[in-house]
Amino acid sequence: MRLEGKTIIITGASSGIGAAAARIFAAEGARLVLGARRAELLEKTANEILADGGEADFIAGDVAESSYAEALVRRAEERFGGLDGAFNNAGTTGDMGPIPDMDEDNWQKVMAVNLDSGFHAARHQIPAMRRRGGGSIVFTSSFVGHTIGLPGMGAYAAAKAGLIGMTQVLAAEHGPENIRVNALLPGGTLTAMAGEDAGFHEVVRGFHALKRMADPSEIAQAALFLLSDHASFVTGTAMIADGGNSINKL
Repeated sequence: MRLEGKTIIITGASSGIGAAAARIFAAEGARLVLGARRAELLEKTANEILADGGEADFIAGDVAESSYAEALVRRAEERFGGLDGAFNNAGTTGDMGPIPDMDEDNWQKVMAVNLDSGFHAARHQIPAMRRRGGGSIVFTSSFVGHTIGLPGMGAYAAAKAGLIGMTQVLAAEHGPENIRVNALLPGGTLTAMAGEDAGFHEVVRGFHALKRMADPSEIAQAALFLLSDHASFVTGTAMIADGGNSINKL
């Protein structure tokens, strides 16, 4: 029970890595506040956790809005008495293409969902963790923009790389308050974001040393480690969980 007694916010919790994390964290004893845009899927996940004897609540909303980040923290404090951790996992690739051809609206959307959301989350989560005497924050970043530049993903790469820079500064600023901050960099993962094109999946599998894509639960397990006390001396990292994508050249 690596998260027993801890209250954790998970964004992007309606599907994929976030939904897998919700189930795994609940099984490890966490009390959860789930966030995403799709209320019906959040409710389904929360009800599954409740049926299994866990504790979960949810609020639907847009992570690009500061008021939503504040509402999630408020729910954690009012419902469960405080906030111990957050898995800020929501993200979007946006419309892919060369930057000279990219609409400014697409750039702004990708930044808002992937990077601005991290700013809003930290601004509200850190004071709550300070009131709690410490905590752990995990941002989902990416190997894209960190170990590789994939054509057509300039906006996504810039936003996810920005999260790593912010992670490092937050870790340095708030380490003395017993607040740890880390970025998690998944490899190719079998989620809705990866689509259903079998040919594309075959290409992506080849990028990885393990020659396969991750199941969402495998990435959730890495986030679990960073949020748990097992990672008590881990902060400011860009932790790669990419199946060897970053080192594979064949």
